[in-house]
Amino acid sequence: MKKLSTLSVVMAGLFCASSFANLSKQSTTIAEYAVQQYQSTQIHTLANLVSFPTVNKEGIDTTQNPDFIGFKSLVKLKAAELGFHYEDHGHVLLISYGNQTDKVTVVTHGDVQPADASKWKKSPFYLDATSEPGKLIARGSEDDKGAIATALYAMKAIKDKGLVLNNKLELMIYLAEESDWDPIKAFLKSYDQPKYAVTIDASYPVVVAEKGWSLIEPTFTGEKQTNGIFVSQLKGGSFKSQIPEDASVILHNADADLLQQLEQKANQFNKVKIQFKPVDSGTLISVKGVSAHSSEPENGVNAIAHLGALFHGVDLGLNSEGQALKFIADLLGTDIHGGQFGNIAYSHDFMGPMTVAPTLLAAKDNSITLSINLRRPAGKTAERLDTEIHTAIDAWQNHYQVALAHLEVELGDPMLLDGAPHAEKLLDIFKHYTNDQSAGFISIGGGTNAKLFDNAVSFGPSMPNAKYTGHSEHEFITVKQLELNLRMYTAMMIELGSM
Repeated sequence: MKKLSTLSVVMAGLFCASSFANLSKQSTTIAEYAVQQYQSTQIHTLANLVSFPTVNKEGIDTTQNPDFIGFKSLVKLKAAELGFHYEDHGHVLLISYGNQTDKVTVVTHGDVQPADASKWKKSPFYLDATSEPGKLIARGSEDDKGAIATALYAMKAIKDKGLVLNNKLELMIYLAEESDWDPIKAFLKSYDQPKYAVTIDASYPVVVAEKGWSLIEPTFTGEKQTNGIFVSQLKGGSFKSQIPEDASVILHNADADLLQQLEQKANQFNKVKIQFKPVDSGTLISVKGVSAHSSEPENGVNAIAHLGALFHGVDLGLNSEGQALKFIADLLGTDIHGGQFGNIAYSHDFMGPMTVAPTLLAAKDNSITLSINLRRPAGKTAERLDTEIHTAIDAWQNHYQVALAHLEVELGDPMLLDGAPHAEKLLDIFKHYTNDQSAGFISIGGGTNAKLFDNAVSFGPSMPNAKYTGHSEHEFITVKQLELNLRMYTAMMIELGSM
């Protein structure tokens, strides 16, 4: 996922307004049946799904990874148990009901982001239903294994009732959404596009626009230092799509006045905890923030950004760590919209502002690479943004008379639809089950596989105005939300399957 900050803005002018339409009686009846029959079963299946730590690892192909092989075996067994057709295409699994030519494809993913076990009350790959009553805590519970379990039992309820639809129902599970989109792009070259596609890897009510996942990665290198004020062992973050909750550095040769200034400044940052600890070679400065999905930086507290802001204006030696810390302080700071980064900041009337967040510091030999995750809306060309990024970085290098060892800039394309044929029906379903008659189409900061399909939109599983917990170190989905999702996904499959 991909996911995902939402904007509570009605997409005026892009869609024709429609009066609230009631759902068919068979949709609501079978949706209720699904909950009565399968609510507890979907939770049990979710527990099985999250038990596989399906984290893609460098150097191990997904199809050869034992954790993914086990996950596939479980899905195949579950499909057979429920009476569905199962296909294994390597990185893509297809589970279907029906033989119709046209189809409705529900798109999910089975891979997850890493998890730091030390930050969880129980194993992140165990469905913890007791630590916080009402919550099902595990890596993948919200992103995206909860949605897989729900979709399976929505299809099963429809099959139980022998309902014959106009379109085949197909559940697609991709196994590298969090790390590599090349395999699914290759698969889709020979795949027949569905009549309607819906990703269930984002937010409600209905997502019709997604910002483009983008990345700036400068690599800093410099001579090791022993004299003057300098920093070493700069660390921060866990992976590129998570707002980091931890960052630290060792400060060397700082006198009492400088330490006092830094401590006073640290006390002004009321959203983070900053500790100063004497060590043999200097002072260890540690920042504790709050992790979140990097598409929703406003829902986290960025430890790397605050560490950089702490050192703004401090005259540091220009070793690799010093350069990286100055870069963060000068061009990023705690502004999540890139306001300090030259002229790159911009906003779109519907999709909102671009977000900019430092997410990971990775040291190797005598260099350090900073990953900066951008989520860019429509409204500015990639060529223009690329030029503005390089202009700002060039000016920074000239100011300090340093040269980056390497610079990588990747700018993903935003998605903005203006006529998905099934979007209004999904909005009707959401309004029916939430009684929120003001609900409208939304944009998210994340990027889902919806971008790869014709006229695909996203439908949940995260509720509007609720913090999305995927990619955080406290990921969960509530029992109540799973129940609501089962109602809405069952109704969705019936309504779209009948169109």
